[in-house]
Amino acid sequence: MPVYEFECQSCGQVTEELVRMDTKSIKCPKCAAKASKIISLCAFDLKGGGWYADGYASKKN
Repeated sequence: MPVYEFECQSCGQVTEELVRMDTKSIKCPKCAAKASKIISLCAFDLKGGGWYADGYASKKN
């Protein structure tokens, strides 16, 4: 199950929850109002061999 961010419509609290993909809203842990799923930034780091920097970049002579 993925981790999603939810924002409370009442108090504005943003929280992360491990929920099913089809979950649209949860109960706010701070005020118990409805918290809706929001779109947030994600980041990842490519580690190990075989990625663009290691295996596919053109080499200058």
